[in-house]
Amino acid sequence: MNYYYVLASEKFLTAVEPLAEVLQERTRYYQEQGKAIDFFLVSRPAFLEAPEFAEIKAQCPQPAAAVITTNPDFATFLKLRLEFVLTGSFTAPSASITDPLATI
Repeated sequence: MNYYYVLASEKFLTAVEPLAEVLQERTRYYQEQGKAIDFFLVSRPAFLEAPEFAEIKAQCPQPAAAVITTNPDFATFLKLRLEFVLTGSFTAPSASITDPLATI
């Protein structure tokens, strides 16, 4: 399955930006529409430990946090809303990423 991430320092995502408000609004919208939640806020995401993410990890202040979603449009929305974040995607499960939502 394809996962999309919006990555930044944990402090930026949880204290500087109003991400909690955005996620609460999105959750409410999904509930009203009867949609399953397809996004998760993950502190210290383990996918950054995969060899293919070494360069991305080096670019992001640590400790990191990420919103991980299966919805590419939501990832794009967050990128535009938050601006100073890294974005990308990965496929999991894979040899290097067994659990897309795992933490370290």
